[in-house]
Amino acid sequence: MVKVPEGVTLVVGLGVSGRAICRHLEGLGLAFMVADTRDAPPGLAAFRAAHPDIEVYCGALAGLDMAEARQIVVSPGVDPYQPELAVLAERPGPCGEPLVVGEMALFTRACKAPVAAITGSNAKSTVTTLLGEMAQAAGRRVAVGGNLGTPALDLLAEQPDADLYVLELSSFQLETTPSLGATTAAFLNLSEDHLDRHGNMEGYRRAKQAIFRGAQHAIVNAEQVATWPDAALPALERFTTSAPQPGEWGIRPGEDGHTWLMHGDVALLPTGAMRLQGRHHQANALATLAMGQRLGLPMPDMLRVVERFAGLAHRGEWVADIRGVRWINDSKGTNVGATLAAIAGIGPTLEGRLLLLAGGDGKGADFSPLASPLAQYGRRAIVFGQDAERLEDALKGALTTHRVKDLQDAMEEAFEQARPGDCVLLSPACASLDQFTDYQARGEAFRQTVRQWISKETP
Repeated sequence: MVKVPEGVTLVVGLGVSGRAICRHLEGLGLAFMVADTRDAPPGLAAFRAAHPDIEVYCGALAGLDMAEARQIVVSPGVDPYQPELAVLAERPGPCGEPLVVGEMALFTRACKAPVAAITGSNAKSTVTTLLGEMAQAAGRRVAVGGNLGTPALDLLAEQPDADLYVLELSSFQLETTPSLGATTAAFLNLSEDHLDRHGNMEGYRRAKQAIFRGAQHAIVNAEQVATWPDAALPALERFTTSAPQPGEWGIRPGEDGHTWLMHGDVALLPTGAMRLQGRHHQANALATLAMGQRLGLPMPDMLRVVERFAGLAHRGEWVADIRGVRWINDSKGTNVGATLAAIAGIGPTLEGRLLLLAGGDGKGADFSPLASPLAQYGRRAIVFGQDAERLEDALKGALTTHRVKDLQDAMEEAFEQARPGDCVLLSPACASLDQFTDYQARGEAFRQTVRQWISKETP
């Protein structure tokens, strides 16, 4: 058995976050070693070349004696409840924290500037990016990252003079965070995801609730009680896609006949002025405005950003209109909740109907909630990949379904079946790893095929 030397910090996981943890510890001058459960993790040779004096253990954690480690810092991809780590979880570590923590515990110790933290099953990246752009427009020295883009610990090194950190945080990051202490924290929504890691919805919700530990202000979804903090906080605000109650952020028709983003009785912006359309994106804007106001960002600056913000690649991204049919790339819709949001946001805006392209690895999720909105807005569901049969079974009776082998076949079927006024929506409700390297590769395949068709249509 390999023994972690007394007083040495053990980093578990040699992925992107694991390497950021190592760089951070090295910068602090702390002794550390690395463990990875894979026999040959990607990037191992490069890591050893960059850190020739750091011991690296590869293999099952059962072969590693961690009892005398100063602290064990696990990467987000590492399950902290696996037996070898769970047995150590209750032991005390430095700074009054548990022995087993994640990267955000190290970030919180070192960060001196305010933190805006965003979690949720869906829309985290959109809200994080939008808030970052608002802060930048207001002249703040803002650093944006976390689960999105640059790891939080690398932000500290790359932008040490930042006066605001805006962080997207996953349930994997939050479950190993003892106390984040965010200036403002948003829990946007909750739907089935990562049940293979968290066991059930309550375990998943509980992991995300960690975003509120030590928070000064929370913004939550008025329509989902599960997003509300379990313990009282100094300040709490809610957003809704309905008419807001006093103090809430919501959406309401104005006397001019237009629908408006509202804060209580104050009209902020007509929804038609937004480049992003759909109720789900309007909700994202409201949550972001609430966080920005708490951070002291001027409302006129924020509203100008909301107007011009076009969204993120693979997240409800308009690709093209071909023969009167709109093609939307929502490959980031990797769970049922994300796909429900896309359907609810786009469906009511169409003259025609939706053709949904869905499939991949469903991660054990229940697909049945998709049936009702697709019965209302859908023309056809074209399913593919590992869980195509489960999707087909869940949608039978709601609309016509058609099972194919892969995304390319699904797109060709949609091209033949779509009518002017329709929308072909790639929002798979599944992870992509059964057929693609990641959701970006899946979305890019969708884009490329659409562009090839456009070139053929153009004389």
